[in-house]
Amino acid sequence: MNTLPALTNPKLDTEIADLARAYRRAAGPVMSLMQRIGFSLEGQLDNLPNALRAQIDAAVIAALSGANSAAALAETRTDLGRGGTTMAAMVTGAAGGAGGLATAALELPFTITVFLHAIRAEARAAGFDPNEAGVRAACLQVFADATPLREDDGINTAFISARMAVTGAALHKVIATVAPRLALVMGQKLAAQTVPVLGAAAGAAINAAYLRYYREIARIRFALMRLAITHGGEAVTAAFSRAARPVLTKAR
Repeated sequence: MNTLPALTNPKLDTEIADLARAYRRAAGPVMSLMQRIGFSLEGQLDNLPNALRAQIDAAVIAALSGANSAAALAETRTDLGRGGTTMAAMVTGAAGGAGGLATAALELPFTITVFLHAIRAEARAAGFDPNEAGVRAACLQVFADATPLREDDGINTAFISARMAVTGAALHKVIATVAPRLALVMGQKLAAQTVPVLGAAAGAAINAAYLRYYREIARIRFALMRLAITHGGEAVTAAFSRAARPVLTKAR
C-alpha cells in the first residue's frame, strides 16, 4: 500500500507534531508533584517489604484481568464524566493513603479500574469500541507506555498498526507484558502514599496526577490509531517517531 502521500501531508504533520508535544508534556504534573513533596521514589520503593511487592504484583495481574469488565459494567450504569472520574481516583487514593501500607495495597484494584475507565473513555471519544477485543488490548497497553515517573523506552509506536482481531489468549499475553511495568509504577505510587504525615492527601493528589497522565497517553494513542486508519499505519508510525525522537533518543 502506497503511504508516501501521507508522509508529506501538512495536516497530518501538524496533528502528529501536536500529539508529540502533548506526549512530551504528559508526565509533567506527576514529576512536579513528586518534586514538591521532596520524594525519592527509588529509595522509598526499595524500602517496601518483599511480601508487599509480591502482593502488588498479584493485585496488578488480578486487576488487569478484571478491570476491563468492571469498567464496562460501570459504564452501563452511570457516566461519571471527566470530573467524576477524577474525583473517584482521588477518593480511592485518599482511602488507600489513609491507612498506610495495609489500605494502600487494597486500593490498587479500584484505582486501576478507575484509570482504565478513563482510558476506555478516550478510546470511545476517538471513535473506537472499548469492548472490541483489539481495542480492549490497546486500552491495557496504555499502561505499558513510558511511565510517568521516568523516561524509559518511550511510547510504543508499534501499536499503530496493531491487528484489531485479538483472541483471548493474546489478551492474556498483553496482560502478562503490561503487568510488570504497571506493578513497578503502582509500587512507586504506594511508596509515595506511605510517606509520614502525607497519607490520604498524598494518595488523592498522586492518583489525580496519574489519572491525568494515563488519560493523556490514551488520548494520544487512540488519536494515532484513528490517523492510521486514514493515512496508513506506516506513515503515521514514521511521522510520530520523527516528531517524538527527542524523547526516544534521550531515553536510550
